[in-house]
Amino acid sequence: MDGLIVKLIISPLVVVLADALFPEVNFASLYQSVGVGFALAVIGFLLERAMLHPGTLWMTTGADFIIGFLVVYGSLFFLPTAQISGIGAGFVAIFFGVSEYLQHRWLINSRRTEEI
Repeated sequence: MDGLIVKLIISPLVVVLADALFPEVNFASLYQSVGVGFALAVIGFLLERAMLHPGTLWMTTGADFIIGFLVVYGSLFFLPTAQISGIGAGFVAIFFGVSEYLQHRWLINSRRTEEI
């Protein structure tokens, strides 16, 4: 459960930070970027429950990267006022992938993957 709490804090911050830093990512309002971050957090947590075990760090992180790209780029269909290019979605996915890698390392090293 610690992983979900951390994800619910970190993922929206990553998306909001990417929205502020990159001109290729432009959500019309703050609630849109926070909502996409929450969606990434929940999907990432479910993916973690299904895949993350010792020995699957890179596979799980790669899947998180791909899912991050698809969710951010797919948010264009649900948020028509958002403007996100493919490159922008890739930047967000890189940020998200790095944060997920660090979270996965923490979960594996602290042996919290058995709880998941």
